Amino acid sequence: MTTFKDLGLNENIIKALTDLGYENPTEIQEKAIPQVIASKEDLKAFAQTGTGKTAAFSLPILEQIDINSNNTQAIILSPTRELALQIAKNIEDFAKHFKGFRVAAVYGGANIEEQIRKLKKGAHIVVGTPGRTVDLINRRQLKLANIEWLVLDEADEMLNMGFKDELDKILEVTPNTKQTLLFSATFPREVESIAKNYMTKPVEITSGQKNKGSDQVSHQYYVVSERNRYNALKRIADVNPDIYSIIFCRTRRETQEVADKLIKDGYNADALHGDLSQAQRDSVMGKFRKKHLQILVATDVAARGLDVTDLTHVINHKLPDQIESYTHRSGRTGRAGKEGISIAIVTAREKGKLRPIERIIGKQFVSTPVPTGKEICQNQLLKLIDKVHDIEINETEINDFLPSIYEKLEGLDREELIKRFVSLEFNTFLSYYENAPDLNDSDQMRRSSDRDSRGKSRDDENMSRFFINIGRKDKLNPARLIGLINDQDIAKNIEIGQIEILDTFSFFELDKNYTEETISAFQKGDVDFEGRNVNVEKTEKKRSGRGGGGGRRDRGDRKDGGGDRNSRSGGGRSRSKDRKSGGDFSAGFGRKRSDSKSDFGGSKPSRRRKG
Repeated sequence: MTTFKDLGLNENIIKALTDLGYENPTEIQEKAIPQVIASKEDLKAFAQTGTGKTAAFSLPILEQIDINSNNTQAIILSPTRELALQIAKNIEDFAKHFKGFRVAAVYGGANIEEQIRKLKKGAHIVVGTPGRTVDLINRRQLKLANIEWLVLDEADEMLNMGFKDELDKILEVTPNTKQTLLFSATFPREVESIAKNYMTKPVEITSGQKNKGSDQVSHQYYVVSERNRYNALKRIADVNPDIYSIIFCRTRRETQEVADKLIKDGYNADALHGDLSQAQRDSVMGKFRKKHLQILVATDVAARGLDVTDLTHVINHKLPDQIESYTHRSGRTGRAGKEGISIAIVTAREKGKLRPIERIIGKQFVSTPVPTGKEICQNQLLKLIDKVHDIEINETEINDFLPSIYEKLEGLDREELIKRFVSLEFNTFLSYYENAPDLNDSDQMRRSSDRDSRGKSRDDENMSRFFINIGRKDKLNPARLIGLINDQDIAKNIEIGQIEILDTFSFFELDKNYTEETISAFQKGDVDFEGRNVNVEKTEKKRSGRGGGGGRRDRGDRKDGGGDRNSRSGGGRSRSKDRKSGGDFSAGFGRKRSDSKSDFGGSKPSRRRKG
């Protein structure tokens, strides 16, 4: 078996790795480290999340770093401050036996003057987010004229976050002689474009197949109605008493709303998103790493840099807008050789979004019914019995109380004691779930039949189609369009249907009951996007015909009814805002309960957060 010493690393690095408990390199490390040490060729590397990419690019750089020089010799760019800090911390650990070595992390949301002071002392390696890196370059505090290595880590996510302009500016001030190392978990077209424009005949290495999900992760989906999405989430948590999970949401607002509901319902949960201060984010992440939290509700960006290896589940409260983001999400579980489960909660209309994801990850989603109250009770009860069986008895402290306890329980046989014990802990729980409804979407088969013989969805008569005078050239994408619609406060829980982003204009569908409100909201005269006044008009719905032709033309569409050749369509339909969820109340193990009436006529268990 290959060792780190076999890869050409020096004794100081080997000693640090041994101290950290690393014995053998992962596949991506085994391929990348010798390549970077032995060659100055650019490198394009694919590796799934959790396979040790940081060591794969930082160890060969450390092997060649000149400690005696105060120049910055390597710049590592990452999409988020959490990931930048994680990378810098890892490099410090790898280089702890290098006397005089310095690494600096530069990122937004922190004191820039303190970061400047670190740079002035001389940092051999700088790890930064694109925005703060450009700021320091403009202030002439970060000089990259002499760097030998440029690392683009999570390049796909940097592009998704809109950092292309920043990357361009950074690359402009770096020397042509540098070695560029591009690492990514997925390789969409945009990342291939970076490699083509900024790299010179790069060597390509992969760990696994491009864009494929981890073999250690299984994928499940639950089909529910929109109003039961949150209730299904709670049941998934309840049927897995030992759950340690990240729940991914698409927006900061959705993230906070879901977290608030879980906390209110007694779950040991918290939120992680960009609206939190750095101190708040550090606190939440620290508690989650230490398992003081069981459930973390997070946005895709905020979860980057969260180095946790024991997640049992990743739950997609809603599927991401970008297909490649699903690979990142699911890659948070099934790490370090452990198995994990990635779950998608979808409505019947969203099922079609799973097919392109399956093609990318190379696996099929398994349709799974939402757990019933009986299943949940059984799992929670068996977990309780396991805890009783495994509890450590403090003989010294309890002995004094046993005589009076035996006296009170005199006359009860073993079976009767067990029944009473179980009933004491579980009566309220069992009563609550006794008449719990089936949350599986009973309409999904009917909706599936509303498809033509070629598998295409028929037009939804409950939606109105609108023209909007902005498009891809205005930097519009489906997520930003949904945000623009949300900002108008047209109606709570308004349903959004198909979205088509074209070059200079776009189309979107909304619940037809709010047609007039939508027109009125956008005609206030003060709606703008990227400096352009926004105009929204109702237009006729596109009618599909055989072969894609013969349809009635939308404003600006091609004559054949096919629309812009380069358009992107947002599949399925989404909610712009979550509904207030009623329905089942989840009662987790090991929490105190008080009796209050539940929605189902039984006693509803209330739960307190741990810690």
